[in-house]
Amino acid sequence: MRRVVVTGLGMINGVGHDKETSFDAIVRGECGIDTITLFDPEKFSVKIASEVKDFDPTTVMDAKEVKKADRFIQLGLKAASEAMADAKIGDEIDRERFGVSSASGIGGLSTIEKNSVICNTRGSRRISPFFIPSSLVNMLGGFVSIYQNLKGPNLSSVTACAAGTHAIGEAAKTIMVDGADQMLVVGAESAICGAGVGGFAAMKALSTRNDDPKTSSRPFDKDRDGFVMGEGAGALVLESLESAQSRGAKIYAELIGFGESGDANHITTPTMDGPLRAMKAAYRMAGEPKVDYVNAHGTSTAINDKNETAALKTLFGDKEQCPPVSSTKGQIGHCLGAAGSMEAIISIMAMEKGIIPPTINQITPDENCDLDYVPGTAREAVLDVVMSNSFGFGGTNGVVIFKKFTD
Repeated sequence: MRRVVVTGLGMINGVGHDKETSFDAIVRGECGIDTITLFDPEKFSVKIASEVKDFDPTTVMDAKEVKKADRFIQLGLKAASEAMADAKIGDEIDRERFGVSSASGIGGLSTIEKNSVICNTRGSRRISPFFIPSSLVNMLGGFVSIYQNLKGPNLSSVTACAAGTHAIGEAAKTIMVDGADQMLVVGAESAICGAGVGGFAAMKALSTRNDDPKTSSRPFDKDRDGFVMGEGAGALVLESLESAQSRGAKIYAELIGFGESGDANHITTPTMDGPLRAMKAAYRMAGEPKVDYVNAHGTSTAINDKNETAALKTLFGDKEQCPPVSSTKGQIGHCLGAAGSMEAIISIMAMEKGIIPPTINQITPDENCDLDYVPGTAREAVLDVVMSNSFGFGGTNGVVIFKKFTD
């Protein structure tokens, strides 16, 4: 099968509108979590999230088209545009051999919420004709393919918080079996609305530190009390090594392993076994290399952080053999279906720049979370192989491993 490399990156989230601004802020430990402004949270038990501030969708869409696309699609178009420009994709590319692999955990939830209210209060005839195409998850890939004129396979992963990682795996498989030469992976999410925040809050999944937003997300900390919702998008251009070399593209990394698994246990409570099997599958595919850094799923929830720590120790043999681990959700929140694509980008950029992003707010030790989480401050390091983990409701798990490209 063909080797798959990464040649373009794009990202937008609560700390930046592009990959460089975002990564620099994440490394500095800046936090994008604050009081919600996208809707009035006054009557909600949770009033905090990591929002993308000052985003103008007309920078990536025609003004007349904005109303046809939910915010998650708009954010996805922004990240996709940056990744394509970064990869320097020109007219010489065969657009019929260039596909899209999109991902979102929920899709157009705010559009669904809005039109449900309209239906119940004003009648079905007042529902927007753009309601359905604006809210469908796969419309992210549809819009991206239209704006970028990509006519290859158009795939969509809807696997909760593992979706962004699964989309990378699906794109890689397509290239490996010669279904395409290039694939644009786009993971996007924007579910910060009453239904989204209220729904997760009803499950007791969210942090309620409304009075202290900047320290509300505490991955691996003893005092963690739930995740904080985020929004944003991440995009990667994947292509066959032959394609990248033939056009002299900059190669950020090579994808050498990916793994997937199912817990088969509970719709919302994760196991340790499921994530471990996904890690093992990716690790075996990669040839069991020395992993220099793990970007953890690290949600700041009691069960995930404990289970992920235990799984990592089992994978690598023991605590002392584990590489440095960090979670960047303290900075940008948990971006659900977009988390995997963004965290893969963060992992690749960490390898390129030789610096491990910190886990912020990891202050009070937890006996069940006893690895090196790079607390508080970023760390310079030589990184040749990096791993990124994503686990989702329904017990769906995804792991990807990248290495520095060498001939």
